[in-house]
Amino acid sequence: MQIPTMAEAAAAGTEVEILFWVGCAGSFDARAQRITRAFSTILTKAGVSFAILGNEEMCTGDPARRAGNEFVFQMLALQNINTLNTYGVKKVVTACPHCFNTLKNEYPVLGGSYEVIHHTQFINELLASGRLKIEGGAYKGKKITYHDSCYLGRVNGEYEAPRNIIRTLDADLSELKRSRAGGLCCGAGGAQMFKEDEPGNKRINLERAEEILENGSAVVVANCPFCITMLTDGLKAKDKQDDVMVLDISEMIIGTV
Repeated sequence: MQIPTMAEAAAAGTEVEILFWVGCAGSFDARAQRITRAFSTILTKAGVSFAILGNEEMCTGDPARRAGNEFVFQMLALQNINTLNTYGVKKVVTACPHCFNTLKNEYPVLGGSYEVIHHTQFINELLASGRLKIEGGAYKGKKITYHDSCYLGRVNGEYEAPRNIIRTLDADLSELKRSRAGGLCCGAGGAQMFKEDEPGNKRINLERAEEILENGSAVVVANCPFCITMLTDGLKAKDKQDDVMVLDISEMIIGTV
């Protein structure tokens, strides 16, 4: 895919509508890279002018701050803010709720104020404005469930945008026993993705996998690369990875645009 960097766009004198913040997972994790490609395809199909930072994009610092290393967080944040401000970035879209929360809620204090949108919110806006049209035939009547990520749901109060997209696909949305404000964490938030388990008798992602299997849906949809990893691992531990597909919302849309 030929996606310009902000440096290339600036050199060409091209203004872009949004900066797509890819994030560490979307850049380096093979599974999350598929989400990056899927969302980029959606943006291209919708005629959205966008660019990425490429090698100039650093980690937002979310894992460092959650793990208690404020120095590393501020060092990364200030470097990113300097880069974004140099390019005059106004609007940022990201497929990672952790990046979304940090850029939206924690960067302004350090001098980085931008309009930050999660990719499910942006896709929902594209559908509402008619810039993106999808056909739900592939999922019509198919039983699908949705996992609320903590940083999009409880932390930032966004529950409807992802569900609106699933309904647009004509799928049969079946809510999990614990959802929305009462949803269950996948187990990766708060930098838990990067550390060994604490003592206990059960992993959180196994508990969530059991709820998904109890729901009986053929597909579980998520909106976060961390959640997708944890849910996939939980289903593998139950030897049910071939029975339930774990997809990001953008991946569901790819075959319908």
